[in-house]
Amino acid sequence: MEIVSDNFWTCRHTWRQSANNTKWCLIGCAIGDFGTIALLQDSGFSVMFIFALAMLNGIITSILLETFILMRQSIDFGNAIKTALGMSLISMISMELAMNLVDYLLTGGAIFKLWVLPISLFFGFITPWPFNYWRLKKLGKSCH
Repeated sequence: MEIVSDNFWTCRHTWRQSANNTKWCLIGCAIGDFGTIALLQDSGFSVMFIFALAMLNGIITSILLETFILMRQSIDFGNAIKTALGMSLISMISMELAMNLVDYLLTGGAIFKLWVLPISLFFGFITPWPFNYWRLKKLGKSCH
């Protein structure tokens, strides 16, 4: 299946499935990312340090959320954590970068503002979504 063909990018089922996968990744990443920014915004740490830690925490919370979701589906902890750790780091890192870049551009630093959340979440979602679609369609792998 060639990714430049007319049919590759038109599968509604794959777009829906990849959107759902991206949504769960976004929820997990946002919890750790925004939580870290809210906690450290007035700490005196540099913006780059806060963003780096926020990205790391976002990835960790995404993995933890996925593990929890899988375990609720009667998957044992070992397989759940293995599956969660196999998620696409490219997707999560691009999502985290997009959210933090929007935060930086709109607030001038690592500052938690409620009005920024929907904008950050929007860009955090649309940035990895085409990659998640491609990965699901071409490789049969989802980020979740």
